[in-house]
Amino acid sequence: MALIDLLDRLLTGGVVLTGDLTLSIADVDLVRISLRALIVSIRAEQWSLENSAAGRRPGQVTGRAP
Repeated sequence: MALIDLLDRLLTGGVVLTGDLTLSIADVDLVRISLRALIVSIRAEQWSLENSAAGRRPGQVTGRAP
């Protein structure tokens, strides 16, 4: 699997990055920061919003029956 394929799969589903940062002096914690970032492709998010607004579920076929 190529790196671009892996990146495409991750962005399609979305990735959440979390981390904690603690600044301390002489074993005394001065500042603690919790970081969270959501990374998702705009195309995947737009598709999700359009389908949720239309009341569709993933895998549901769109269009009318013949």
